[in-house]
Amino acid sequence: MKEKQILNEVEIKRALMRLAHEIIEKNKGIENLVFIGIKTRGDIIAKRLVKEIQAIEKISLPVGALDITFYRDDIDGKFPKPSAQQTEISFDIRDKKVILVDDVLYTGRSIRAALDEIIDFGRPKYLQLAVLIDRGHRELPIQADYIGKSIQTSIKEEVVVNLKEIDGNDKVILKANE
Repeated sequence: MKEKQILNEVEIKRALMRLAHEIIEKNKGIENLVFIGIKTRGDIIAKRLVKEIQAIEKISLPVGALDITFYRDDIDGKFPKPSAQQTEISFDIRDKKVILVDDVLYTGRSIRAALDEIIDFGRPKYLQLAVLIDRGHRELPIQADYIGKSIQTSIKEEVVVNLKEIDGNDKVILKANE
């Protein structure tokens, strides 16, 4: 299996700083903004984005984590014995500007599941999607509003995001399955 590093620690930090500025600019500030990351890496990226925005705006923002296990449409095939985690949203999302965050956007199915779960918490003013990596190959009509890096991949390749909080280091790798 061949591996190619797509982003290193510095490049990930730079991408998140750029995304933070884009989010502030597109939303004309941070009023009524809340962040929800998809577990297990989207929630970490959401926390990092919030930290960057707070450093710029000098104000605290709500950030939550979403476990989409039981909202997936491929649970029987991909997750025969689901290992669910806890969704952690301790704030009201009604009439808020929700920024949904994930590590990799691929087919769009995880995002669809996340949208279904978020709506169960209430109706936000609107939802925007921020991803660290967009690798293409959509199966659903879903696109990100904020993208750290777009890469061209084949279906046989895998994008692996390593984050310090889970993996001990920050890097994004493209693995070619032969």
